[in-house]
Amino acid sequence: MCALRTIATEASTMVDAVEEDFVSYTRYTKYFSKTALPGQLPMAKIGEFELLVVLAILRQADNPYANRIREDLQDNAGRSVTRGALYRTLDRLNTKGLIEWELEPSSTPERGGHPMRRLKVTEAGLEAVRASRAVLFDFFEGLGPLLDRP
Repeated sequence: MCALRTIATEASTMVDAVEEDFVSYTRYTKYFSKTALPGQLPMAKIGEFELLVVLAILRQADNPYANRIREDLQDNAGRSVTRGALYRTLDRLNTKGLIEWELEPSSTPERGGHPMRRLKVTEAGLEAVRASRAVLFDFFEGLGPLLDRP
């Protein structure tokens, strides 16, 4: 009888954990699925580094080129970023439909005539940033006293 009670208690604990995980998952994903258009997949999720890159593009509105994005990430986010990592991230964001770019001719001798990508955040990219901000606000809610103390 005692073993049966222990099994029942463990099963109940496992069910509670699964329900809690499901509620967290549902709360998180609601932000990303609400923007899906009929016949389309829900909006792509955006990772932390991808979010920082999109924000850096938005911050560099007048000069949205990869070199400026790298400088912004290094100077303001404390992230050392290689060119390869940045361009892979830009390609991934483009594939997700969160950014796009136009090639512009370059007169800079160091570039050897290679064109530059002028980056632009798409409407889907803005929605991803808004959704990420909403999730973060939800998770930070009520944590001020804990996070503000030394």
